[in-house]
Amino acid sequence: MCGIIGLLSEHRDVVPELLDGLKRLEYRGYDSIGVATLNPNGELERRRTEGKLAALSKLLHRKPLSGFIGLGHTRWATHGAPSEINAHPHATPEAAIVHNGIIENFQEIKTRLLTEGRCFETQTDSEVVVHLVSQKIRQGLEPLAAVRETLPLLEGAFALVFLFAYHHDLLIGARRGSPLAIGFGENEMAIGSDALAIGPICRQLIYLEDGDLAVIRPGSVKIIDQQGLSAVRPRRISSVASLDLGKSGYRHFMLKEIYEQPQVIGDTLNTMINPVTGRLSLPNLPELKRTNRLTIVACGTASFAALIGKYWIEKLARLPVDVEVGSEFRYRDPVLAPGQAALFISQSGETADTLGALRLCRKMGQGILSIVNVPESTIARESNVLLSTVAGPEFGVASTKTFTAQLTLLAALALVLATHRGHLSEQQETHLIRALMEVPAICAEILANTGPMEALARELLAPARDVLYIGRGLSYPLALEGALKLKEISYIHAEGYAAGELKHGPIALVDENVPVIVVAPTDHLFSKTASNLAEVNARGGRTIFIGDKDGLAKISNLAGSLILPKIDPFVIPLVYAIPIQLLAYYAAVTKGTDVDQPRNLAKSVTVE
Repeated sequence: MCGIIGLLSEHRDVVPELLDGLKRLEYRGYDSIGVATLNPNGELERRRTEGKLAALSKLLHRKPLSGFIGLGHTRWATHGAPSEINAHPHATPEAAIVHNGIIENFQEIKTRLLTEGRCFETQTDSEVVVHLVSQKIRQGLEPLAAVRETLPLLEGAFALVFLFAYHHDLLIGARRGSPLAIGFGENEMAIGSDALAIGPICRQLIYLEDGDLAVIRPGSVKIIDQQGLSAVRPRRISSVASLDLGKSGYRHFMLKEIYEQPQVIGDTLNTMINPVTGRLSLPNLPELKRTNRLTIVACGTASFAALIGKYWIEKLARLPVDVEVGSEFRYRDPVLAPGQAALFISQSGETADTLGALRLCRKMGQGILSIVNVPESTIARESNVLLSTVAGPEFGVASTKTFTAQLTLLAALALVLATHRGHLSEQQETHLIRALMEVPAICAEILANTGPMEALARELLAPARDVLYIGRGLSYPLALEGALKLKEISYIHAEGYAAGELKHGPIALVDENVPVIVVAPTDHLFSKTASNLAEVNARGGRTIFIGDKDGLAKISNLAGSLILPKIDPFVIPLVYAIPIQLLAYYAAVTKGTDVDQPRNLAKSVTVE
């Protein structure tokens, strides 16, 4: 979740590029920030502050910092409140470190170091690392030896980068669980928690494997694997240097990414649909084609995409599907038969609980598939089959375009499996593919008229303290996703329910102060959802209807409505996701919250 960047230049001050890299890492979410360099005398100097990059820039204006080698860090607080003292880099006279992850045994280490005379200034778990390394350097070890003796003492997950006093030509990085990439630039070396931070200054990148330690010097990197042996990792051409990472005139990244969805859905479809035959083409899927059960594991918004995938795959392909939340699944001692398959969905491809679940499933003999947005990520590299979304970088913490890109892949996967398993005729497949191909244009049509969504969000949602979302069938996961979007960016309490569960408790919450958003396209479940809507109206609830004209004609007594085009029921989740996202967005804007970087949240959850 924290953002890391380290730079080693042969000829220029790295501080401006450190700041640029930290700006590119802002999307991950953070609450404090800092940089460290070596001054001309080889001594470590730091500038740190609570808050955002603007606060650090002001501090550097008052107290300039420069150097040919340095570290930068955006911190998302775990141990210790957000503050200047707790901000990274942490340092002693011998070394400085930046850390992403959690050192689980830090208290034990800290207690021992305190008895040995070490003094601590922070409440963080990370500070023990720099003290361990510094202690070993004071005992006479060289930096590399000090790091190698320190790492086995640490329990937990980490990405670490070390900077050493009086060593102008050395950075050391290490990863266990959390990602690190190394870049080769023009007379410059870089290391960062993702390619976005370092890609613009690097022509080539390598990605460290779990357990790797990297010794970075001008123009070179030496990698030592977890067995202590020299290793070579493949170099890749950087693909992010030319990307437009700005807002392109939109007020927020989230709004920009909502508006990119027609193109993202279309681009994702174009990677799978043969332009000549009009048929779907996916990578060879032996793991799925021979399995009799599929387990899908994901977290957050991706888990709701997984639930929609379950509905599609079971209905069309008649393949049983279990959907699991990664943080529960990996510790539940699940029962999995050898030869079955597991699918893992993650925007970043680094989600800690999803990755842990993947490794558990591999040990249990499962075929491993993944849907990720970063093809170089750990989950992608550890999968037998990769289905890659082509959403591009997503900077808004709240997932939008990656959600619909994941849905696009899951819809295609359901069709391929249904055809392979003999449950879908060629005529039916053609009809559903055509429905998918129409989605980008329909989404663009919806995005051309967002006024009603903005008005409803401003008048009914923003003033509310509690909001309920209900839906049936494919609309139930959308209700869950709508509630998540609203609460994570507007801080309004919201809950999503299967509409049929209203009478089992949630209807007790309904009164004139609780808006109820009813996701009700005209499908085979519409009449039942309409009955639930009537139950809400009978108890004075203010219902907001999201559906089409056919449905609207059959109901009354609405506080508001969003009328969408009539579409094939198969593609409902892809189309209805957009107004659900926009309702949350406009409610948050009305309330004045930080839409792109909501409090307490991070984009990529790389720790448990």
